[in-house]
Amino acid sequence: MVIMDSTTLLLLLYPSAKPPLDASTNEAVTKCKERIELLLQNLSQAGVQVMVPTPVLSEILVAAGADKARVLNEISNAYAFKVQPFDALAAIEVAMLTDADLQSNKKLTPNETKAKIKYDRQIIAIAKVSAVQTIYSDDGGLGRKAVANGITVVKTSDLPLPIEEPQATLDLKEPKNAEEANDAIGSAEGTRGAGATPDAQHSAGAAQAPEVSQVEGGEAKA
Repeated sequence: MVIMDSTTLLLLLYPSAKPPLDASTNEAVTKCKERIELLLQNLSQAGVQVMVPTPVLSEILVAAGADKARVLNEISNAYAFKVQPFDALAAIEVAMLTDADLQSNKKLTPNETKAKIKYDRQIIAIAKVSAVQTIYSDDGGLGRKAVANGITVVKTSDLPLPIEEPQATLDLKEPKNAEEANDAIGSAEGTRGAGATPDAQHSAGAAQAPEVSQVEGGEAKA
């Protein structure tokens, strides 16, 4: 089982959401929804469910605003997702994570708040007690905390793009020389009139043209 945090799930639920930056190019990641959908397809084929910790679910519902009911219904009723509550074992794990931070005198960065740190610890704790080894996230703080606890972090920019089917093209080869072009024209004329000249074909066609009596199904019948 793997975990998706809110930064990844919101790109799936709201394709117009602001995409993360690709650290290698410093440009916005393209086709985020398509990348995540391909990931879900591959996970489903492998029989792997995506765990949604309740702290992540809470963040998503806050971002959803008036759209809460739809989002909750999509996540709750999809087999691909499994909502995982914050239970007693996770609470014990959070306490241990907090103790470690306190002992190291870790200071908050300008982008961190006590509330965010609390949520991140809860997500990491749920992952650890559930033996989750991979978290899909574009949150730098959560990612660093996960890596420090032996959990692999995969960003949206790391996800492969779906393979696009190549467009069909007509194989139109130009004749190599004038002689080849004339041969092609002669062959076509021979097929039309079995050796007759264009004027002879026209005259014969005019003399032998059948009288059209009715039209059925878009085809003329004599």
